[in-house]
Order: sequence, then structure tokens, then C-alpha cells
Amino acid sequence: MAKVGIIGGSGLGDALCVDVKGAVRHEVETPFGSPSDVIIETQWGSTSVFLLNRHGVGHLIGPTDVNYRANLYALKALGCTHIIASGAVGSLREEIRPKDLVIPDQIIDKTFRRVPTFFDNEMAVHVELAVPFCPVLSKHLMNCAAAVQPTRVHDGGTYVCMEGPGFSTRAESEMHRSWGASLIGMTAAPEFKLAREAELSYALVCLPSDYDCWRPTPAELSKQELLKEIIGNLTQATANAIALIKEAIRRFEEVAAIPSPAHSALEMAIWSRRDLIPPASREHLGVLVEKYLG
Repeated sequence: MAKVGIIGGSGLGDALCVDVKGAVRHEVETPFGSPSDVIIETQWGSTSVFLLNRHGVGHLIGPTDVNYRANLYALKALGCTHIIASGAVGSLREEIRPKDLVIPDQIIDKTFRRVPTFFDNEMAVHVELAVPFCPVLSKHLMNCAAAVQPTRVHDGGTYVCMEGPGFSTRAESEMHRSWGASLIGMTAAPEFKLAREAELSYALVCLPSDYDCWRPTPAELSKQELLKEIIGNLTQATANAIALIKEAIRRFEEVAAIPSPAHSALEMAIWSRRDLIPPASREHLGVLVEKYLG
């Protein structure tokens, strides 16, 4: 039975997780520590939904310090099969305007201070990431785009994930544009990698709030006015993203039974001799490997 985890990023996390009526709150402890926040289980139509605020209450957890491993493990342990994540981004393309939405299909990971795998010092596991976002779930989100008209939802694009917490220099922004990238953000990695290792179908809804720093800002705007504009863009993009995600969940039966390539990601990825994998490692990794190692 399909269950959907929703990871809310800047703005959207707080908006989704406030005043959810009739919900069950899960405080999950994992072998990798505590998730960012309690996970809220609720029902949207006929689909079980698990809401997680990536940055915690009050946005106190910065992108580098998010416990991505605990977040993904906890959602897996609660039975999630699919993840719809969101995140605020800067646009690197003129045609991707603030308040639009983007469903990316590629990513460049520039992070360097985050643990990118569940399997460090446990066993050799090499998942395929040529197609980093689930094509089945991403297509479903695009199929639901009419629900947020006239908001434009862009199909595809390359997301550059930087370490942060500072933003790009103009030279870096222009470099990312020269790579052909469409978006710049701080939270999709290693989240997408861990979702694949956990055999979770993972798609991302990006919320552009500005044009990064490659595009000069209007000279007549003060810093305070510019910040107000960016926050306003993010607020509107958040409303658009919630509408899109809720429509995707309302129609989830259309894709619930379609296998995602992610659902068998470990089938050929465990390179270690299974008879030599220590019992302690099997126990530590728990729900991640029980299908293959018992």
C-alpha cells in the first residue's frame, strides 16, 4: 500500500504542519539520530500522508545541519513508499520566474559537509543515480499542474545544490548558468541520494523566490524592499506548491500501483559478500536492508 511522505522546505514546512486536525504525531528515533521534527501522519482522501518539516519548528536547522539520514530513515520506517519534497531555490534562467514552480529532473551536488550515504563503514553499496528523481512521481506532478493555473510549472531542469549557508558570488552564479543549470538551492542533496538508498520514490517541487545574484536587482529597491519582495514571492510559491501537492495526493491512485525504479534500487547495488556482512550491520541498518539481508 502506497504511503506518501511530504518533506516541507522553507515556508512550506511550517504551512503544511500547522493545525493538522485528527493527526497522529510520531516521535521517531532512528539508528542515525532524531529527525528534524515530529512526523505528522494524516489522511488526504484515500492516501496516508506523513508530513515532516525539514528545518524544524521555527526554521532553526540550517541546510548543512539537517539530519537527512534520520529524516529519510524515519519516513521509511513509518512505511512510506514515496516522497514529495519541496525547497526554495534561486532561478538561474530568465524564463523561470519567481512564484513559478519547477519539477527538476537532474541535479549537481556541490555539498561537502554532509554524510551522503546510509552505508558508510557498514558495507559497499552503489546505487544508480543517472536519473536522480523518480520519473513516475515527477510525471504525476506535471500531470497535476493544471490545478495551479495560471501558475507555470516547469517540466525538468538541473538543480545545483550548494553547501551554504552563504549565497553564491556573482561569478559562481554565472558559472552555474554556464553549466546549463536552472536552479540553485541548498537542501536537495544528499536527500535525493538517501531516498534512493532507502528505495523511496522521490520527486522535488522547487519554489523559485528570486533570480539568485546573476540578474541585477532593480536599483530603486532598498535592501528592505528587496527582502520583502523575496518573502512575498516565496509565500505565493508556497501556496502554489501546496495546491499542486494536494492535487497530486488527491489523484495518487493514478500512480500508486506503478513501480518506481527506486523501489528496487538495492537489488543490484549491494556489492559486499552477504555472508560476510556482520549481524550488527544488518541490525543497525534495519528497514533499509531487511528485504535483501533478512
